[in-house]
Amino acid sequence: MNVQKIYEYALQREEEGYRFFNDNAAKASHAAAAQVFAKLAEEELRHITFIKNLMNNQQDAADTGAADLQGEGWFEERARKEFLDQTLIESMIPDVAVLRTAFLIERDLSEFYEQAAAKTEGRDKAALAQLARWERGHEAFFKELHDRIFQEYTQMPWGG
Repeated sequence: MNVQKIYEYALQREEEGYRFFNDNAAKASHAAAAQVFAKLAEEELRHITFIKNLMNNQQDAADTGAADLQGEGWFEERARKEFLDQTLIESMIPDVAVLRTAFLIERDLSEFYEQAAAKTEGRDKAALAQLARWERGHEAFFKELHDRIFQEYTQMPWGG
């Protein structure tokens, strides 16, 4: 397994994710959705730095250093408190397709990292497993948010 190629591919995917989240932060119809996308764009930049450091052998997988992301903690604590209240859910319905895409991006990345970790050893296995955990946290958040918004949408009377 060529670990350098894994990291190159991961870097491309993280950069694509960054552009997606950054672009949608600017386009989101609701300020809270924009804030979620902006926050995730910031985290994707940290993933990019983490991967670049791994590629240059400047980052030990156990030492996340600058890439010590808020990830799961931020999404599971603050986001659920601030972004999942009922009135906010209703106002975010226009963003449901973007949220679904965000979920799919995070799921694809977490699966990629898990598969790559299973084929590597040592430092690289630990680094890829860490990236997978970060992406799984984001994936879970976007799935919950999407599902709640979609449920609200399907229960709205015709005409909104």
